[in-house]
Amino acid sequence: MRDILPVLGRWYAAAQPFGLATVVGVSRSAPRGPGAAMAVGPGDEVVGSVSGGCVEGAVFELAREAVTDGAVRTRTFGYSDEDAFAVGLTCGGEITVLVRPVTRGADPAFGAVAESAAAGEPVTMATVTGGPAPCGATLAVRPDRVTGTLGTTGLDAAVTADARGGLALGATGLRHYGPQGERRADAVSVFLQSFAPPPRMLVFGAIDYAAAVARIGAFLGYRVTVCDARPVFATPRRFPDGVEVVVEWPHRYLRDTGTDERTVVCVLTHDPKFDVPLLLEALRRPAAYIGAMGSRRTHAERAERLTGAGLTGRELSRLRSPVGLDLGARTPEEVAVSVAAEIVALRWGGTGAPLTGTRGAVHPPLPENPGTDGV
Repeated sequence: MRDILPVLGRWYAAAQPFGLATVVGVSRSAPRGPGAAMAVGPGDEVVGSVSGGCVEGAVFELAREAVTDGAVRTRTFGYSDEDAFAVGLTCGGEITVLVRPVTRGADPAFGAVAESAAAGEPVTMATVTGGPAPCGATLAVRPDRVTGTLGTTGLDAAVTADARGGLALGATGLRHYGPQGERRADAVSVFLQSFAPPPRMLVFGAIDYAAAVARIGAFLGYRVTVCDARPVFATPRRFPDGVEVVVEWPHRYLRDTGTDERTVVCVLTHDPKFDVPLLLEALRRPAAYIGAMGSRRTHAERAERLTGAGLTGRELSRLRSPVGLDLGARTPEEVAVSVAAEIVALRWGGTGAPLTGTRGAVHPPLPENPGTDGV
């Protein structure tokens, strides 16, 4: 939903009601995961997607009905032999979609979520999807405050505690509780959708390849920073709008910069005086991906220097080098696609092999807590 929140926030601020459909459950192969959203607003304007096109027509009608009658509804879509292309998932999976009306006066929690996400503040939106609690009731949970209610004080307290526990990683998923928040009951189902600040991509080396990697990183939803010690190369005009450019020695910048389990580090300098101190710092701190550019000979020489500087075999094993997947890439843009493909494959457990040569689901089951909201 993060990608459509700016539009939804404008509709909400203008007191324009809209119907919001959110994927709250997925089984087997499905085009999009939990948290994917589509909304129908003023003038029947549509933003977002819940299935990549398979069931959008049916969801459009449900969202319009929700705005008209103010009712919340839950609908499950699966494969349909009779009418697969109209209202079924042709991939053979199944998704459950919660459709509810959102209006400024009746849903203060949504306004709090939109405001916090726009400000880069971590926030979780909890929505009741079934049980004796009011279906569609919402609660916005931030690190220091909450807005809205799910119906009972006990349920609000239990959900708030769970939501705050998953805020740092942007965890999203379905939880079950008793009517008063009892942990060992499952009468009430609550969908927790967290909006953590965008994950960071740190690109070191302000070369042409870095500009291409920065561009595709921003496209994938990362907050991108490019760092280089050479001011003649590290100039904002050489990089896409919105990309932060820093002039500093790479290892010094990284030493003073926070990283977490979602951070991506791309080392494109392939110069020992930059690479070795930078990788010594990077490989000893949290990160989802650390890749370094260079030939196999460069990698071997770099690994020898790193080992000589005290890096352990386990620490060195985290390094993806030469960076990227084997696509036969030549141009900076093609190399950027190769790097992005490796990052995505590592994130979701993909093999990088052509799908024509693999078996099983095209969209494998998602990790329980992938750590992002559909980025």
